[in-house]
Amino acid sequence: MSSSAEFAEARRAFHAALLKATLTINTSGVPSNADKDSKASVAIARGIADRLKAETIGERIAGQTSGNQFEGVCADFVRETFLKLGHLRPGLWDVHQVTGRNRLEIARYEQYAHLVALDRAAKADSELAAALGSDYTITPDIVVSRETEGDTVINTQAHLVDGSVCTLASLRKINGGLPLLHASISCKWTIRSDRAQNARSEALNLMRNRKGHLPHIMVVTAEPMPSRLASIALGTGDIDCVYHFALHELQATLMALRMEDAAEMLAVMVGGKRLKDISDLPLDLAV
Repeated sequence: MSSSAEFAEARRAFHAALLKATLTINTSGVPSNADKDSKASVAIARGIADRLKAETIGERIAGQTSGNQFEGVCADFVRETFLKLGHLRPGLWDVHQVTGRNRLEIARYEQYAHLVALDRAAKADSELAAALGSDYTITPDIVVSRETEGDTVINTQAHLVDGSVCTLASLRKINGGLPLLHASISCKWTIRSDRAQNARSEALNLMRNRKGHLPHIMVVTAEPMPSRLASIALGTGDIDCVYHFALHELQATLMALRMEDAAEMLAVMVGGKRLKDISDLPLDLAV
């Protein structure tokens, strides 16, 4: 019997949206998130797809296209779920997919606004540009941001602030700050070694270049292979956590295929709180 919880329904809707166009199975039986040259990858991906009731048939779409579609569906899921947690995380929130690959998208937010000046200086000085490289450019796939708050809201329950205090606080609208970046979410339809490294590099750039609090740094992926998930999930210090688009189905598939080593590796990541299901993400955002 299916759960009637709203987040369970949102998870089903998330998978249904992926099944419409992104998670497909071609005429050779290879799911679109599988590595066709790996029997294990194909078998695991097929097991997950079968459990999600994949019914679409189609050739694998271009990586960039599938990636963009995945980002959009993930953004819809985060918006649909996280915005219902206002009782746990009050505030004026925005969740959106970053399109156009604007390398200074991050500068729209309070903690990274200074990167505009850095970019301007780099454009005016070739030696500086060479020294900086691209370490200050960060392009999240999905951003979650919080608007600043007016004094009327801050003082709702008591007269907490006036013109004599809290004159530099980022959350206070009267201080003229930009929206606060709450989370940067990177979406990886599949994981190859270069993509794992890109996610870690972006995470480190977010940490090094901020002024103020560090936003959540999360990765969502549909990669079926536990060994490839481990390349990005294991270890601490850069990424908050990796979220699998269908962790429960992945666990069930590994058991059915009797892939004990892969199941053990997956258990290490899950037990170590380095890998969670997509349904865990909105509540983690509320922390």
